[in-house]
Amino acid sequence: MCGIFGISNHKDAAKLAYLGLYALQHRGEESAGIVVRNGKNLIYHKGMGLVNDIFNENQLKQLRGDLAIAHNRYSTTGSSSVKNIQPFFVKHRKRSIAIAHNGNLTNVFKLKSNLEKKGSIFQSTMDSEIIAHLLASPEKKSVEESVVWTLAHLEGAYSLALMVDDLLIGARDPYGWRPLCLGKLDGAFVLASETCALDLIQAEYVRDIEPGEIIFINKDKIESTKLPKKNKHAFCIFEYIYFSRPDSNIFGKNAYQARRKLGVELAKEHPVDSDLVTPVPDSGVYASIGYAEESGIPFEMGIIRNHYVGRTFIQPSQFIRDFKVKVKLNPIKDVLKGKRVVVVEDSIVRGTTSKARVKSLREAGAKEIHMRISCPPLRYPCFYGIDFPSKKELIASKHSINWIRDFLGVDSLEYLSLEGMLKSMPLAAEEFCTACFTGKYPTKLSKKLGKNILEER
Repeated sequence: MCGIFGISNHKDAAKLAYLGLYALQHRGEESAGIVVRNGKNLIYHKGMGLVNDIFNENQLKQLRGDLAIAHNRYSTTGSSSVKNIQPFFVKHRKRSIAIAHNGNLTNVFKLKSNLEKKGSIFQSTMDSEIIAHLLASPEKKSVEESVVWTLAHLEGAYSLALMVDDLLIGARDPYGWRPLCLGKLDGAFVLASETCALDLIQAEYVRDIEPGEIIFINKDKIESTKLPKKNKHAFCIFEYIYFSRPDSNIFGKNAYQARRKLGVELAKEHPVDSDLVTPVPDSGVYASIGYAEESGIPFEMGIIRNHYVGRTFIQPSQFIRDFKVKVKLNPIKDVLKGKRVVVVEDSIVRGTTSKARVKSLREAGAKEIHMRISCPPLRYPCFYGIDFPSKKELIASKHSINWIRDFLGVDSLEYLSLEGMLKSMPLAAEEFCTACFTGKYPTKLSKKLGKNILEER
């Protein structure tokens, strides 16, 4: 779930891109980069780690230019390495191309094989690089024609911020899996994965980029075109459950309100006699508020998060995930001791972090632990940009809820139903992709993808 940002026609483009990445840090903590156009030259700075560790005031001053794109990465296709840091950029036949991509292409094997047969040499293991090779194709002459032709060849999920020569280009795939919005600041147009990035730089929200839409921004002018429309949308429902910041409006609706409603519905479906409701912070806080509101059980912050530790789910290494669980969350013994506790969590993926949390709650003196999950069991891998790479890593794909309950060491475990989740959403059920719960994928997948031969990210 990478974060992308772009801005055109602003003298402080790099500094605003830095702030945009800061607001979108939750979407990827592995690496970050900013590419700026200065005249005909591209200037960049990239690095592994968090935004604040990669950039400083002096580096931002050197990124002079009025057009910039930026990217926060957590790896989903391609290994975790310096060569895979985005934005990815190339120069070809006097044309400069830079790409910031959020999502996953599902026809990557076919496209890459065809390009290599024609002589293309790849510098990285990212599916995003394929877009650069297609854009450099001599098939079309104008930038606009080249972009439309390129995106028409892509299958799968993508929200893009592209810099092609002096144009800033934003695009979403026809299914609309990943969010992308348009803002305006002092006459400059801004692209961002989430509206929270616009809020931070005090940009005005204009609208979402529509599914299948491509917008071409030339300083203060915008032109828009559409790819052939699909029969349905497939908005990623996990944006509302977990990924997006709660203060963001995603697909036109607020994430906080959706999460609170998930908690309300969860309390209706799975009540329990207990003394307090506590969330697993921060992602479980908002569903917990809804659960406490509906059930009438007091809400307490029984677990405190160390905010100087990143999100455990999006760490590429299992060892790092396990270690950060221990230093990230700390239970409050005086709140929990001798109490029957409802613990609300947004999801269970691998189960390792939840098991460690339950152990710490027992050690803090909780008398009973009843875990409630604000989405259905995750049973199927995602091929559109979430790090659910294979069924074997999803605990619910091979075990029953009772088995998971015993594995976690809780007194009871209940998940929100698929119907309850969809009922809580601010958009119609048919607008969403729910493949990770149901196994019903919106697109036809290649056999290689189906066997999960994709390099783990």
